Amino acid sequence: MTAPTFPPRVFSGIKPSGGLTLGNYLGAIKPWVGMQGPSYQTIYCVVDLHAITVWQEPAELADGTREIAAGMLAAGIDPEKSILFNQARVPEHTQLAWIFNCVARVGWMNRMTQFKDKAGENAEAVSLGLYAYPSLMAADILLYHATHVPVGEDQKQHVELTRDIAAKFNHDFGREFFPLTEAVIEGPGMRIMNLRDGTKKMSKSGESDMERINMLDDADTIAKKFKKAKSDPEPLPEEVSALAGRPEAKNLVAIYASLSDQSTEAVLAEFGGEGWGKFKPALADLAVEKLAPISGEMRRLMDDKAEIDSMLERGAERAREIARPILRETYEIVGLQYS
Repeated sequence: MTAPTFPPRVFSGIKPSGGLTLGNYLGAIKPWVGMQGPSYQTIYCVVDLHAITVWQEPAELADGTREIAAGMLAAGIDPEKSILFNQARVPEHTQLAWIFNCVARVGWMNRMTQFKDKAGENAEAVSLGLYAYPSLMAADILLYHATHVPVGEDQKQHVELTRDIAAKFNHDFGREFFPLTEAVIEGPGMRIMNLRDGTKKMSKSGESDMERINMLDDADTIAKKFKKAKSDPEPLPEEVSALAGRPEAKNLVAIYASLSDQSTEAVLAEFGGEGWGKFKPALADLAVEKLAPISGEMRRLMDDKAEIDSMLERGAERAREIARPILRETYEIVGLQYS
């Protein structure tokens, strides 16, 4: 088999379940903005089909899809530089996912830790979609022959499964048709934790709104949440290694580093030895400076639902221009008829 050369192409997406948080922004959207440019073709998606693996109120799902899109646009995703759309507008995703359902092995799915975490002890009662959604995620990526996927550490296993599916398809059909996609995991903001418990990831569904920064929070709310964020009695250390065993301190330093585009080392060089009475107000001021303009622009965009829908439709048309020929050739390789 002759190994083809795949053009550098990025794909990634966010589920529209719940609101957009600081964790989504720093761990996903902000790095996506930075990948726009001549090095990659960038394709970003609101993965609404993934959201319905658990029950969603239909009206809330539609509004949530628009909120995620508004957040991406407000944060700097340029629909002229990138392709931005919602997954349900491109039916090729589910068509390829069925083929991958027939390529992937049950044993692979049984090893997916996120399914075990989400299903808990009630695995027999969850939807088949929740069990099989890693196959759809692989289709999301490989439908565009994406070579790179920016993800958090907790999603790395899904990219590894995508590589397994691509490799098995290529082997079974004797063609190097799908690329072995690389996960891109970098930066201090790739895993933002709860503001009240630094051992838990910041979540859209946490019990208290004080646990998270919502991207629609206004300036006063952002400042209040950071000033009241849980810390510990010790001053900030001067060495990164000294953050071990201090989850809240590590998290707040990581947020400052990501918002200011600095390394953790640089933040500790500035604040090492200082108490929280100095650091948390500085973090609050920085967060307001960086986030309040995004939340304001999100609100403005969300006031015009028709324009967001139109933009997503235009993005879907561009996405299908790439997806259709790849799906068509996939069908031909498998021996299926494609109209």
